[in-house]
Amino acid sequence: MSRPGIVCTPLRSEWAALRGAVTAPVVRTGRGPRRRYDDAAAGPIAVAGVAGALDGGLRPGDLVVADVIRGPDTELSSAAAPLLYGELRRLGLPARLGPVLSTERVVDGRARAELARTGAVAVDTESAFLAADAPHGRAVVIRAVVDTPGAPLLRPGTAWRGVRALRALRAAAPVFDRWSAATGDREVLLAGPRSFCAGVERAIEIVEQTLRRFGAPVYVRRQIVHNTHVVRELTERGAVFVNEVDDVPEHGVLVLAAHGVAPEVRRRAEQRSLRVVDGTCPLVSKVHTEVRNFAAAGKTVFLIGHADHEEVVGTRGEAPDRVVVVADPEAAARVSVPDPERVAYVTQTTLAIAEAEATAAVLRQRFPAVSTPRKDDICYATTNRQHAVRAVARQSDLVLVLGSRNSSNSLRLAEVAAAEGVAAQLVEDAGEVELGWLARAHRIGVTAGASAPPYLVDDLVDALSGLGAVRVRHHTVTEESVRFNLPREVS
Repeated sequence: MSRPGIVCTPLRSEWAALRGAVTAPVVRTGRGPRRRYDDAAAGPIAVAGVAGALDGGLRPGDLVVADVIRGPDTELSSAAAPLLYGELRRLGLPARLGPVLSTERVVDGRARAELARTGAVAVDTESAFLAADAPHGRAVVIRAVVDTPGAPLLRPGTAWRGVRALRALRAAAPVFDRWSAATGDREVLLAGPRSFCAGVERAIEIVEQTLRRFGAPVYVRRQIVHNTHVVRELTERGAVFVNEVDDVPEHGVLVLAAHGVAPEVRRRAEQRSLRVVDGTCPLVSKVHTEVRNFAAAGKTVFLIGHADHEEVVGTRGEAPDRVVVVADPEAAARVSVPDPERVAYVTQTTLAIAEAEATAAVLRQRFPAVSTPRKDDICYATTNRQHAVRAVARQSDLVLVLGSRNSSNSLRLAEVAAAEGVAAQLVEDAGEVELGWLARAHRIGVTAGASAPPYLVDDLVDALSGLGAVRVRHHTVTEESVRFNLPREVS
């Protein structure tokens, strides 16, 4: 492991603001482009100080985290920037993530306006020069705004703004300590398979092809898949996400989400003369078919799953008078039906394997005549990802699962990992990873739910590399080659 990170403060006032508040080593390096800290190459450094805002939206006391550190002749990425930015936001401090530019002298007036056009959000006179001496990508920068385009440096009120900026810098002291404790070399175990499954890829492609064929806007009932990044990206391309069919203008184009819908939703869409493109995952459609068949045979159908999940709501809608949702073994032990000899069960596709089997075992014991699906309802992708994360968890100090909190399969991955006795956390992206989790985690398992984009994994590994050298090892339990055809409306 490399040594803990060092906090570099160019000015005496910046050093004084952090002294006593930060337990990590804090050194004063001197003002301007002179490099007075010769030991930077030994490990990660954090540059802490004040800066001038280039973005007019910033105010004195706002904190800026540099994702890119620019100098007169250099441009360096700061890989760990999302981790620090997330920590500041969780502390409730006003923070902005963006490029920080370093110049050899203080700028104002016209020169400042020209720098603003480069896209940088703040300017200082030290960060890039200090960062150049740190290991590649392992410098972080947090600057507190003193002056802004509307309140330049040489104006009345600068002293007051300076005090406000230094107080903001001191308020960020816990972040510097957490960062320093989290720095070091580590190993990352990537579980495979991970990220998008064939059903999710199909659903996203359906929205994309529908936009190409019919043009924006294309309406999507609920989230096409349960991931905020996917929804945001499709929104930017012209998709409009709505709660119900009645929110779509008559004769509009509607895509049904991958989780499936009740027949009543389709009937309502037909009444409104909507052009419907069905994005339901074929594996979910299989469960709908099973419910219809069991119900047609006069059987009560136990639906093992979570009652408020969209997939369960849609599946139950196939035969609401004959479907009974059973959440867990305790519910299975209590459930009663008119005719115990005419029962069947199906399963929500995104459950944990052990969770579903425990409930099904109780049903089989209580109802020996229960009919079961010819093939397991839990989707192959869910099963594969759970096997993979279990194998990785057994070798890890910490497991990070990328996925949204309303994603059932992502939640189950975190639960499966935790069941192996390891700390496991579900995060939307690298910005939600808390530095405190990493302080004693030398081997980190990483996976992503079936609805999480693969680039989130790359971003997370990159962020971890900003804390120290990272050795990446792939642990793949099986290869996936499944691909589903698109519906005829967009194929």
